[in-house]
Amino acid sequence: MKATITVNVDQPVGTISRHIYGHFAEHLGRCIYEGIWVGEDSPIPNTRGIRNDVLEALRGLRIPVLRWPGGCFADEYHWKDGVGPREQRKRMVNTHWGGVVENNHFGTHEFLDLCELLGAEPYICGNVGSGTVQEMQEWVEYMTFDGESPMANWRRENGREKPWKLKYFGVGNENWGCGGNMRPEYYADEYRRYQTYVRNYGENRLYKIAGGANVDDYHWTETLMHEAGTYMDGLSLHNYTVPGGFEVKRPALGFDEAEWFETMQLALHMDELITRHSAIMDQYDPKKRVGLIIDEWGNWFQVEPGTNPGFLYQQNSMRDALVAGLHFHIFHRHCDRVHMANIAQTVNVLQAMILTEGEKMLLTPTYHVFEMFKVHQDAAALALYLEADEYHLGEESIPQVSGSASKRADGTIDISLCNVDPHHEAAVTLRLRGLAGVKKVTGRVLAHADMNAHNTFEQPETVEPQAFNGVTDVSEGGLSATLPPMSVVVLTLA
Repeated sequence: MKATITVNVDQPVGTISRHIYGHFAEHLGRCIYEGIWVGEDSPIPNTRGIRNDVLEALRGLRIPVLRWPGGCFADEYHWKDGVGPREQRKRMVNTHWGGVVENNHFGTHEFLDLCELLGAEPYICGNVGSGTVQEMQEWVEYMTFDGESPMANWRRENGREKPWKLKYFGVGNENWGCGGNMRPEYYADEYRRYQTYVRNYGENRLYKIAGGANVDDYHWTETLMHEAGTYMDGLSLHNYTVPGGFEVKRPALGFDEAEWFETMQLALHMDELITRHSAIMDQYDPKKRVGLIIDEWGNWFQVEPGTNPGFLYQQNSMRDALVAGLHFHIFHRHCDRVHMANIAQTVNVLQAMILTEGEKMLLTPTYHVFEMFKVHQDAAALALYLEADEYHLGEESIPQVSGSASKRADGTIDISLCNVDPHHEAAVTLRLRGLAGVKKVTGRVLAHADMNAHNTFEQPETVEPQAFNGVTDVSEGGLSATLPPMSVVVLTLA
């Protein structure tokens, strides 16, 4: 099986926003509580209640932006319940996710502390579904106003003298569904009203994100851009990779090649979705001022047997790693419009970076793809042309190889490659145009012979990156490389 890739090193075609590598942490299952927050009195080592092992692991990803508090949870979250002395905070029922009691110990101060510890920008999603305009306005004032006001004074009383720097603010979430079951025409008007009071205080400038479409609801995008496009900076899009569909779903482990193939097909569909939603946005915003914000994406499988169905806890295998790599290559190709993407979710929920069990923690194959691909953050996307053999299953087929290339500010070239075929290697011929010569090539590979391979608390290093030794025939014009079956490879050319 062969692939020929031509990279025009001297032809940048845009910038790969680091925010494409964003994350999402919802009050759902064990993502926040147990996964990120254990409390200051926990025997698990922590920094102001945030567990240290998870903190260090996430720092290794250079997380650029973190979305919170939801998700569906955002439209039943009332921020004032989550500030002030923790023992006095109101307890609530998380009606969306498992019906468990939420004690609000992880609120605005704790989340923004987490972002500062990670060096990540916060992306806060406001409550349109069950909240008021005043509630949203006062939240922004509480966080960002440096003057004399009831909310700013309350923030100071709660221990934060100076305001936080906040850029990204979502005005509602999934308002076509759990955020209010609204029609696009109605939500467009509600968005216009709510965003009016999401104000800029002092030098803080907000990037306002409107709640966008569910998968292929192009009418929603058309309506929002027509009615409210001039009032937004970003428009979201949600699409999950769900083999079998939401009514059936497939297990996260124990799958066969047919399910592997179906998952890869569904992941590649993201390209069509972005292309068609972007075409609608182009009609109203030809200069591409409004960013497409894919703030929920990833694999959605059945929960692990014996776990709370409302906690969405699933294992993470080589299949998840390939899906992550394919998505990033698609996002890179659309970097002129895609400003941000946030995988769902960070810890213990859906396609997570990290799984925890008490004091134990492991890194998933998806984590390793994020860590390997972080070299693309804020790099110049390079023109890349790929001709690859097809991976066939029955009468259907998809391209065997996917790739992307970028150039860092210091001139270093990074090329990421995915081989989705579980049986065959891919012999890749890489042609480099506009490059004086290749002095040094290094590489890393994430691969395993078993498509169900995953990390467990007993064997946490079953799937992890290794040095890649498959490069041959390095010359001024390029190189050759052999990709193992089911692999993700990143090559660095200096």
